[in-house]
Formats: sequence, structure tokens, C-alpha cells
Amino acid sequence: MRLGRHRAALSPELRRRKALQRGMLAGVATVVLVAATLVVLFGGGGALCSTREPVLVNVAAAVDVAPVAMEAAARFNETRTSSGGRCVLVQVTEQPPATVLRTLIGDRAGVLRERPDGWIADSSAWIRLARKQGASALPAGESVVATSPLVFATRSSLAQRFSVGKTEMNWRMVFPATVRGRLTPTDDEPDIVRVPDPSLAGAGIATVAAARDVVGTGPEADKALTAFVRWAQAGSAPDYRTMLAAVDDRAFWQRPVVIVPEQSVWSHSRQPSPDPVVALHPREGTINLDYPYVVTATDPDVAEASTVFAEWLRGQEAQELVRRAGFRSGDGMLPPISPGPEIPAEAPRTRPSVTPEDIDEALQAWSRLAPPTNILVLADVSRHMAERLKGGGTRVGVALQAAKIGLRLFPESTHMGLWEFAQSIGGIRDYRERVGLGPINRPETGQVVRRGVLDQLTSSITARPDLDSSLHDAILSGFREVGGEYREEMNNTLLVITAGKDDGRGAKLQQLLDVLKKEWDPDRPVQIVIIAFGDGVDRDGLARITTATNGSLHVAQQPDEIIDVFLAALARRLCHPTCKPTA
Repeated sequence: MRLGRHRAALSPELRRRKALQRGMLAGVATVVLVAATLVVLFGGGGALCSTREPVLVNVAAAVDVAPVAMEAAARFNETRTSSGGRCVLVQVTEQPPATVLRTLIGDRAGVLRERPDGWIADSSAWIRLARKQGASALPAGESVVATSPLVFATRSSLAQRFSVGKTEMNWRMVFPATVRGRLTPTDDEPDIVRVPDPSLAGAGIATVAAARDVVGTGPEADKALTAFVRWAQAGSAPDYRTMLAAVDDRAFWQRPVVIVPEQSVWSHSRQPSPDPVVALHPREGTINLDYPYVVTATDPDVAEASTVFAEWLRGQEAQELVRRAGFRSGDGMLPPISPGPEIPAEAPRTRPSVTPEDIDEALQAWSRLAPPTNILVLADVSRHMAERLKGGGTRVGVALQAAKIGLRLFPESTHMGLWEFAQSIGGIRDYRERVGLGPINRPETGQVVRRGVLDQLTSSITARPDLDSSLHDAILSGFREVGGEYREEMNNTLLVITAGKDDGRGAKLQQLLDVLKKEWDPDRPVQIVIIAFGDGVDRDGLARITTATNGSLHVAQQPDEIIDVFLAALARRLCHPTCKPTA
């Protein structure tokens, strides 16, 4: 392995052994050989700052800032700067922030082979999160190497189209059209606004914070934020390069917009294009990403050397490199050097209402809302669902139309199944499995994936006017089914779509409650969510069932209410496990 490429700093014990060996083998020829080797490996023809072995500093840098950090390290190494009388030599590797974070907090999976000595993240939020999760040896302060505001990026031709249609980029575009009161965007809006994955990229974390800031707080805001998270999951990408490449791809989306740092647009525009990607500022103001350097070394000598490099990065030479690479200066005061026509000439207005605390809370909200769902749907097909609602249509018709809309809210990572229930509909059982619980993007049998089968069933299931309701028995069987198919990495839910009545031929309410209280496991929680349609719903009884599992009850009359119902149910993840009972 070539010295300085992937090698970490030597331990104190190893340095002592090497020093002893050098003492025993001291001689002019050996000293000359060592010095010559160091010059060859680390560059520079001038005199070394010390004949002792150098202090090696291994720096992990986020994807977008890594190239300029590597260039800065090469310049720094040429200066032969010393720390404690020894040369400081820096090597930079490109590493995702999440991987570095897991390494620093002591995780065992998905970590680096060696702990870095310095870290340039793409948001201070990563460093705050590392400290909260117990990362050791992180000093109290960090220095910001570069900044870059978030921008909405799209093709130049689309930017002109939006301008003609008087469509300004704004943060509400990150929400699905349903939050804006319609199922699909208009022709003057982007048909997709893709967001970087907040679990991987600082721009994604900041976007969640901006979304939360726009909608505010309260139950309605929680539902809107939940819709954003579900929507963003389907279109999120692991890195900025992938997102910008997708803007150039015209095979799928017609009017794509992506949210990325300004610098990534600058970098993308280095390749000539007849329809280049351009950066647009959101009208409400944006969020500036910072790229902080934090010392992560545990060896005192290496930590001191890492600090020396951090200080050098704040100097004039390094800051000029940063700005020539499309970033703004570390203090945010100076723009990129030669930004090009793809970057707006005017400085972006920032959203002062978004604080570091808001960003941290947004990251926590994402972590609660984003995990996929393992959900079994129970569809009531008893005689009660054949009754007509005041607004027209049968309960089952309204319910299935609602379910078809709700199906769109679940990303490809979902596991889903469907049972229908009524008295003796399954022969000796009071339910019938139509789709077994499993990955929604894979077929249970045959060639059609579960999502396609589920979508077809929402158009074909009918109520049975001759069959009573077995609501309590079906809930108990479904609850046990989800518990038996429990998945640790998912939110496990039993969703019951019903007229809200049980005809009393099976388990009584109290019997069901006793079993639920006995079998519900807070370490493996299965949440029961009930959506009841129409009047005459046993609200009290259903509320007791959902409360027993920290679930929720929702009563709906019209199909368009299903969107709010689903989002309200999913938004309870924000308060879990301390949610108040909801009916």
C-alpha cells in the first residue's frame, strides 16, 4: 500500500518501536534513504521540515466537497507545515457522511475500516447528531470550510417555461399535489421535485427543515410533513450527481426539478449541454449548507496536526480554491469565482426562521416517518358496507375508492397484504386472504406485483348483503398475523376499513380488548388503525380497540377524506410512543 493513501496515523506504541529500530540501525546511509523515500512519496523537492517520520492525517470528506479538499490537501502538503517539529501530511478520501457518523459512534455495520482524523461533512447537522449519539473525541468547535445555498435545479428550457407560466420555485413544491388540493400537478408546475435522501445527504436534511418551516406546527402541519416524507421517499436519490443526471434524462419525468446545493449545479455545468441545468432560487428564501471541518483524531499528536490543517483551510489560498470549485466562502460572504450563467447572479435570500435546532428536529422527524411500513389491510365486506351514504354511493364503494387513492401514498419499500372479512366468508373462518402480506413491488404468485393486484381489487371487491360483520374476530386474527410477520426495520400496522359494527356472533368487545392488552408487546408494537365510514359508527368501542395498541380511529364520509385519514394515521409516528388517544 502506498504511504499516505489509505494509511491512518501510527499508534504511539508503533512509533516507539520504530524509533528504537532507527536508533539501533542509525547511520548516514539510512537517514538519506528515509529522507529520499519521504520526498518521493509525498512530493516536494525542498528540505523536509523534520527527519522524523511525518504526522499523517486522514480526512474523510463528503462527496461534493471531496475533490476540492483533495486539491487543498495537495497544496497544504507542499508547504511542509509542521506540528510539534514534524511534517504534517494530509490525505483526503471521499466518504458519505452517514458512514463516517456510524464509524464515530461505534457502530459495527456499514463503517470505515479506520477512524478518520478529520471530517468535512456536508452539514453541521451530522456533527451535532454524532455528538448526541455518543461520538467520542469530538472537540466542541468546528470550522466551516465552505458554504453553498440550496437551489431548485432544472433544465434551462423548463426554467423558461415556468417563467412564462409565472411559476416561481417555492418550498411547497416538495409536497405532493394532494396537499395542495389536487391529485396531480398542473402543466405549469414540475411533475416531480426530487429531494436528496436526508439519511445520506445534508441537502436532504435541510429540505426537510424547510418543508417543516413552511407548514408550521400542529396536526395539519404534521399531516403535510408526513405527505412530504412519503412523497420524497419515492423520488429521493443517494447523491447530487445522480439527481442532476436524472434532470437531463427525458425518458420518464417531463418537468423534473431537483433540490441540490448550488455548487453541484456549477460542477454539473462543466460538461457542455445544449439545454444546460440551471439553478433557481425559491421565492421564500433558502437554506445555506455549511461544510464544517471537525477534528476526529484520538491521538493527541494527530489531533494537533489535524487542527493545523483545519486552520489552513480557512486561509486565503484554501478559500480561493474553494470558490474556484463553485462554493461560496466559509463565512458565506464571497460568491464562487466565475460561477457561469447557470448560477443566478444575485445572492440568494436565506430563511432566517430555520435554525440549527429546526434542522435537527427535522432530521428526527424524517427518521420517524421514513421507515417503511409492514401493513395488512382488513376490508369489511359485510352487509353494513352495502348501505348507502348520505352523499351518495355505498360504504364499500366510497371505501374502495378511498383505498385506491391511499395506495399511492405507499412507496416501493412497503410490505402490504389484503384480507376481506364478513361472517363465515372464508368457510370456517370469518376472513379471506386476497393478497398475502409481503413486498408491494413483488408478485405473490404469477407475474403481477402486489401493488397491481391491490389496485385491481379496489375496483372489484363488493359487499355481501347476506353476511353479518365479524369485526372483532377479524381484528384479532389480523393483529396476530401482523405480529407473526413482524419486521423490526418497519412500522407494523393493521389497517381496518369498516362500517364500524360487529354483529356479536363472535368475540365480544371486552374479550378482544383483554387479548389485545395481553398480547400487545411494546418492544414489538403492532398498531391498529381503524377507518370507519358513515354514520352509526361505534366510536367508543373502536376507540378502545385502537387505544389498546397506541393506534388511532378515523371516521370518514367521502373518498377525498382518505388522504387526510392516512396522513393523520402515519403522522402519529412523530409522537410515538407518547401519542394521545385519537378518535
